[in-house]
Amino acid sequence: MSTNETTALVLSGGGSLGAVQVGMLQALSHAGLPVDFIVGASVGALNGAFYAQDPSAEGADALARLWCRLQRRDVFPLTLLAGFRALLFGRDHLVEATALQGVIGRSLRVCEFAQLAVPLHIVTTDVLGGQEVLLSSGRLDAALLATTAIPVVFPAVA
Repeated sequence: MSTNETTALVLSGGGSLGAVQVGMLQALSHAGLPVDFIVGASVGALNGAFYAQDPSAEGADALARLWCRLQRRDVFPLTLLAGFRALLFGRDHLVEATALQGVIGRSLRVCEFAQLAVPLHIVTTDVLGGQEVLLSSGRLDAALLATTAIPVVFPAVA
């Protein structure tokens, strides 16, 4: 590669496709391929944030270990009781994002975009207007909750 080339890593959303991304991140990092910046949406933003804090082979392996420990309820705690509560209390979402927020809080060692080793840009959607929103600064946890806020399932994030 010449010195004026930029390498971007783009990670899509898609729930369990995030596990496939981890294998790709391991391959890239073990091969020593540098990444100049990362763009991610939904699960791709989560993987991108974890990788951006430590873009080494050890960081990618730690992300793989995190994925191996995760269970559906750790991220997506849908239950019949949660659905009943949402209907009973007239909420616009089925479950709180508390479980996902816990995973983010326990797994990320940084709080702000500026603290990441590799620049990260998170793509999310303005639920009212449908426009794409690019988040690249400020609180990382809030941006990750925003991009993973599936309408009706999780609450919207301002």
